[in-house]
Amino acid sequence: MKFNILIGGSAGQGMDTIATTLEKILNRSGFYVFSTRDVMSRVRGGHSFIQVRFGDEPIHSHSNELDLIVALDQNTIDIHLPRLKEDGKIIADEALKSEDSRVSKLGLLQIARDLKMPIVVGVVAAGAVVKYFGITYDEQFSFISPKFSEAIKEVNKKAFLAGYDLVETKHNIGSSSNENHILINGNNAIALGALAGGVSYYSAYPMTPATSIMTYLAKNQVKAGIVVEQAEDEIAAINMALGASYAGVRAMTGSSGGGFSLMVEALGLGGIAEIPLVVADSQRPGPATGLPTRTEQSDLSFMLTASHGEFPRMVMSVRNAEDAFYQTFRALNLAEKYQTIVLLLTDQYLADSNITIPKYDLSNLKIEDYAIREVPEGEEYKRYKITESGISPRLIPGKAKGQVSIVDSDEHSEEGHIIESAEERNAMMEKRMRKAILMKEDMQEPDYFGVENPEILLLGWGSTYGSMKEAVEILNNEGLSVGALSFGDLYPLPVQKLNKYKSIAKKVVNVEQNYTGQLGKLITMETAIKMDHSILKYDGRQIIAEEICSKVRNEVL
Repeated sequence: MKFNILIGGSAGQGMDTIATTLEKILNRSGFYVFSTRDVMSRVRGGHSFIQVRFGDEPIHSHSNELDLIVALDQNTIDIHLPRLKEDGKIIADEALKSEDSRVSKLGLLQIARDLKMPIVVGVVAAGAVVKYFGITYDEQFSFISPKFSEAIKEVNKKAFLAGYDLVETKHNIGSSSNENHILINGNNAIALGALAGGVSYYSAYPMTPATSIMTYLAKNQVKAGIVVEQAEDEIAAINMALGASYAGVRAMTGSSGGGFSLMVEALGLGGIAEIPLVVADSQRPGPATGLPTRTEQSDLSFMLTASHGEFPRMVMSVRNAEDAFYQTFRALNLAEKYQTIVLLLTDQYLADSNITIPKYDLSNLKIEDYAIREVPEGEEYKRYKITESGISPRLIPGKAKGQVSIVDSDEHSEEGHIIESAEERNAMMEKRMRKAILMKEDMQEPDYFGVENPEILLLGWGSTYGSMKEAVEILNNEGLSVGALSFGDLYPLPVQKLNKYKSIAKKVVNVEQNYTGQLGKLITMETAIKMDHSILKYDGRQIIAEEICSKVRNEVL
């Protein structure tokens, strides 16, 4: 059982109120929830919408077909009516126009006005949706914000019940048995993963869609005992984070592609000074401002070589809000272990999508401490000591009496002093790059799902996970032989499963949210494996299972 609701209107009309109320009620009633937002880049006006998909089994992405539309403006009916199922319904305000028999025109706004609070129109609509599906709701109304005064709470209760009385129940679904789950979006999951991973300092400049990582951490910084700094720009943000990391605290920064572009010079500083740092990049379509409230996966190629010169780095992505927590935790440990930059890729789709996932398991998580705080007696500390592994001892400044930790943006000797020697340059460059060999041992293989001997192998990364997973299930149920590898860790590229399933499959297809097939190019560059087909989407909207299935049927077979 799965249902799909679309709530549409102009910015400022209360769509988020309806969606948030429904998400809370559905989650507390034991249903799995997945919601995603399609929002225009403006404060008021335009056409935006939110989709809330729910059911009694795990849901990994949104879908195209709609069971119910809540229309707050005329555009919602005109644009989305073709997506409504034959037995579906539209709940609309009585002022809107449509001759379709599936449209129920209700006095949503008039009820809110009668309550002398037009802003509660979204709560009225939420009550109608709950009644339509026969969803069990908390009669204590605990889903209404506790921050409201008692008077405001009472108005919201009246608005909800008034909406509840407006419609008849069609799907009497009651409640479900899903327990021990949480409802969370991707950016909050990254923030929680950072806290679990011991982050003590986060600096950033606000940029959609990465901003909510910073706001979540800032909101909880006193409780968590960390420092969150809103810098004047992204250049300052990354340099502050590098300074904090040099001083011995776990540090992190984040932005979107445009802000990350400003950080590139400082990436090189982190690389040559061998300072641990996690940088989160929440992708959106570019170039330049592009589509600031939309989604894309077009920064991967940039991440692989960002900054002049060469230094070892890790590039990771997150596949959903569950994965985001654990990947962020890992990223912080790995940055410390290899004393390098770890780039963590997410995107707008994951940043703003809420999903029901199991509660995070902290039992096997351990914050690894790789720094040293003392030097053997009689030995002079060498920050960049030549080692077989390439990893030099990292001393926390001020922790060892009489010892100094010297870092520099110039090429340097083992002690950290500036050098011009060709021999020392070669030795230091080779020392740093030896870390890249070790990094391969820590890279996790991609997730595989589908039949064990697939004829068609789909390859994707990051947020395409949910859509690919659902597409594989649909296609295999149709009698095809399909499997998929979803990459989380991207560079150094893990190749064991890739080589295994490539040797079985007749056709290899990359599924990506960019124009040039950046994962496909990376795989070809690293392994010489070429893609037989590409399923690419770059209009700023997330690819869905139906689109993947259609492409496979019509272009791949």
